[in-house]
Amino acid sequence: MSLSLLSPSANGSRLGPVEPRHAPLFCFALLTVSCALASFVLACATPFAAFAVIASAMLPLRPALLVVTGAWLVNQGIGFGVLHYPIDGHTMLWGLVIGIAALAATAVSAAILRLLPRASTAMALALALIGGYGAYELALLAATPFLGGADNFTAAIVGRIGVLNIAWLIGLVAAREIVRLVNPFKRHHVVS
Repeated sequence: MSLSLLSPSANGSRLGPVEPRHAPLFCFALLTVSCALASFVLACATPFAAFAVIASAMLPLRPALLVVTGAWLVNQGIGFGVLHYPIDGHTMLWGLVIGIAALAATAVSAAILRLLPRASTAMALALALIGGYGAYELALLAATPFLGGADNFTAAIVGRIGVLNIAWLIGLVAAREIVRLVNPFKRHHVVS
């Protein structure tokens, strides 16, 4: 039995483990649960580029942007509500910049996936992650002249977070594949 990661499905979704009508809810649930886990464990290193790629591979751009926004809101809620981030203008602005960066990563990932309709899904996801992660980091870096923190953009830190995004993307694809195999939303055909 082979995984269905070799080509896009008939409806254009590269990663559609459930019926298209359930895809936004499934993607939202997958990313919000993943984001909650990542937020508690990683705090400011939440793998939004990996989330952006998964959302872009499962959904059209507009729903993907909404789902990533939902994941970002979960991240911010946990950060300010549970992890007690300081409630000040600087921290809130960085939170907003992270949200903008996540949306930029989603838009770039979606564009790359659209440009590569015939590429294997594994290759397209890898390229989407590279592009999405680049957009994410550039958006964050663009805010540093105003908010500070440029010293956090060392090769070691950016590389570590990049590897973290790769690991999360692999894990999310694996979770998607498990759901596809078990698919609780399958249509059950009644034989009469």
